[in-house]
Amino acid sequence: MKFATIGVDVGGTNIKLGLVHPQGKVIARTSVATQSFTSHKTKLIAALAREIGAMMAANGLNRNNVGGVGIGLPGLIDYAQGMVGFLPNIPGWRNVPLAALLRQKLRLPVFIDNDVKLIALAEWKFGAGKKTSDLICLTLGTGVGSALILNNRLYRGPGNSAGELGHVPLNEQGPACNCGGFGCLETYIGNRRLVARANTMMGRKNMTLEAMHALAAAGNGKALAFWKETGEHLGNALVAVVNLLNPQKIIIGGGVSNNYKFIFKTVRDVLDRRAMSTPAGMVKIVRASLGDDAGILGAHVMVHNAHES
Repeated sequence: MKFATIGVDVGGTNIKLGLVHPQGKVIARTSVATQSFTSHKTKLIAALAREIGAMMAANGLNRNNVGGVGIGLPGLIDYAQGMVGFLPNIPGWRNVPLAALLRQKLRLPVFIDNDVKLIALAEWKFGAGKKTSDLICLTLGTGVGSALILNNRLYRGPGNSAGELGHVPLNEQGPACNCGGFGCLETYIGNRRLVARANTMMGRKNMTLEAMHALAAAGNGKALAFWKETGEHLGNALVAVVNLLNPQKIIIGGGVSNNYKFIFKTVRDVLDRRAMSTPAGMVKIVRASLGDDAGILGAHVMVHNAHES
C-alpha cells in the first residue's frame, strides 16, 4: 500500500489510532488508555511513538509506504510550528514541540492540530459537510469545541485559535469560565453545568444526561424542558455565528448531540426568530456523521493537505 497515513486522536480518556487508506477509509484501528501515560509528557510521547510503530508493524508497513502521521489533541495547538501550547485536561503540556520530537523518533512526517479542527476537516471531506464550502462544526461534551471551514479551507486564525464558539459570551454577568472569561456558552451547556442543572430541575442529586435523555424520550415534561433550555442557549450563541459568517451548515457532534431530537428543533426556532432572515434561511443544522473515526480521518486530511501545499 502506497502512502497510507496514520491518524491519532488523543483524548482525555483514550488515544485512538487508525490506519487510513489513501482514499480515506480507516482499515485498522487500535486504542490505549490515556491515563496510563499522563504522569509525565515523556511517557505519553514514548507511548505515541510505540503505538504508531506497532500499528505499522502489524500491517506490514514501513517508512516508504506511510505518507505521514497526523495527530489531533484537545488544546491550544500551533499547527505551523508543530507545537502543543497547552492541554487543559492533560497536565504538564506547555510549549512542547511534539511534531519535531515524534519526527525524530519515527523518521516520518508528523503534523499536529487541535482535535476539533481535525473533526471539522473530516466532516467536510468525508461526512456531513461533504460538498459544503462554508460550515461550522461543534462538539458538545465536557466542553464546547468548534472549528470553521471557510471557502473550502480550515480557518485557524493567526493565533490558531479561531472558531472558539464555546467561549462566546451569552451573558455580560454570567458564571466564570475556565478560559478566564465569564458568561461563555460552555458555562451553560458543558456537561458539568448540564448535570448540575438537571439535578436542580429534577430535585435530585444523582441525575445523568443519559437519564435525562431517557426521561425526555418517555415524554417527561421537566426533561423535555431541560433539553429545550439547552437548545435555546446553543441557538442564541449560533445566531451570532450565522449573522457573522453566513455558513451553509452547522454540524453538531459530541455526546450531547445524541439528544438532537430534543435540541435541534429549538436551535432552528431560535435562529429563525433571532438571526437575519437571509443567512438563517440558508443554514442547515445537521448531526456529525463520522463518529469515533472523525479525528482519525481528519488527521489523514491534514497530512494530505500538508503534502499538497
